[in-house]
Amino acid sequence: MTGDHLDRRRRGAEHPVVDFLFTYYRTSVGTVRRWHPGPGVILENAHHDDRAEWRHYRRDSLYGRCGLVVDPDSVMARRGDRIRRARSLVEATATRPGATGCFGLHEWAMLYRAGADGARHGQVPLRISPDAIDGVVRGSRLRCTHFDAYRFFTEAAAPLNEPPLSRDGQIANEQPACLHAGMDIYSYTALLEAGAPGELLLDALDAAFDAREVDMRSSPYDLSAWGLEPIPVETARGRAEFVAFQREWIVRTGALRARFVRATDRLERMSSTALTGPADTPDDAG
Repeated sequence: MTGDHLDRRRRGAEHPVVDFLFTYYRTSVGTVRRWHPGPGVILENAHHDDRAEWRHYRRDSLYGRCGLVVDPDSVMARRGDRIRRARSLVEATATRPGATGCFGLHEWAMLYRAGADGARHGQVPLRISPDAIDGVVRGSRLRCTHFDAYRFFTEAAAPLNEPPLSRDGQIANEQPACLHAGMDIYSYTALLEAGAPGELLLDALDAAFDAREVDMRSSPYDLSAWGLEPIPVETARGRAEFVAFQREWIVRTGALRARFVRATDRLERMSSTALTGPADTPDDAG
């Protein structure tokens, strides 16, 4: 999951689709490559290896067996406020029905009336002309619900969105059909650092890879040089294909949101307490 990105970085090459997950989210490859069990599990004899120097671990013993455990107090002291906000956002998103009418037009809105020189991905050619992009935006209803996509809309496109978005209104507007809201679960899980079960982090990243691909295939960019065929959301066929993915996305990210909430609940529940008995079976296995 990280090898291709590391190889490109060594060569000074870029991938306009997948590298986003390690640049925009500012989550290092090292974070992904470090597995953690989450709190409540002793890693027997781990105090003898390099993990003893990792952040958020402490030495403990149980039934005469010594090792390292994740220290929930350490995690919450460092990231507690951001974790609680992320959980509130994830929980609120999970309560809403998915709205499938956006058709991935945020990338189009980021180019609206920007002209030939206004592309955000400058190394990637457009598959249709700037005039055609403007025509698609004018002929559509912009219904983006994700502020971190909306904030990149051009000045001309932002007033066309229904409704206008703000950071303060993010918890009220996020909804589970949004590709970016689901991709953000990867970022929120990374916030937990050692408090996140490794399986949850990797599953969230795997989902984010899939969504990012669909996200960019639905854009006005020509990604054929990277082996990606467009999803032409300017057509009825393309919009149907995009909506079909969203419907599957609602189910997939619903499961990830539930696992994320359980992980944060477990982390908070175990903070300021000692490990006094056998570890629970992890909620997030598999």
